[in-house]
Amino acid sequence: MQLTESIFQVAVLILSVIVHEMAHGYVAERFGDSTARLAGRITLNPIKHLDPFGSVILPIFLIALHSPAVVGWAKPVPYNPANLSHRRWGTLAVASAGVLTNLFLATIFGLVLRFMGADLGQGFQQIAFFIVIINIALAVFNLIPVPPLDGSKILLSFLPRRWFFLEALMERYALWGFIFVVVFLWNPISPIIGIIYKWLVGG
Repeated sequence: MQLTESIFQVAVLILSVIVHEMAHGYVAERFGDSTARLAGRITLNPIKHLDPFGSVILPIFLIALHSPAVVGWAKPVPYNPANLSHRRWGTLAVASAGVLTNLFLATIFGLVLRFMGADLGQGFQQIAFFIVIINIALAVFNLIPVPPLDGSKILLSFLPRRWFFLEALMERYALWGFIFVVVFLWNPISPIIGIIYKWLVGG
């Protein structure tokens, strides 16, 4: 049973981060940047998105260790902010797209569990639970304003144009930012995930 649950968790995580990245590319295209489309990244084909370490190896490793923080990522969807029809609002929209998509998925399946949970089979309940909790976690995690997370780009979009040079600077230290978030910020923010889950699903 534990192996089955682990497979479900990894599968849901992979699909959720793929949809997250696709949303970035789709919204960038709507604002005039076709970089993601030209790279073949606006697709549900997992081969185009998977990062062998971040999408598969690391999540499996963390689940096997019963880690309280199961994180993972897909290859970032490329986009060129210089191509956006409106640099500020385009940056905000592209950065927010992944988070909003995760929240949308969590909300849909959360409401299904809330109002139809008693009528669903145990297997579907379990999958729906993983979809809700993982997508909430991805949304909350990505809102942290530390590079390379979406929150840093959302914050950047509210700064004056003269601060846009910070984007390249933040990307240079993205790995260290990610490590900082996982090591020092995960435990303080993890209760937020439970609060949102209870608000959506109830009980």
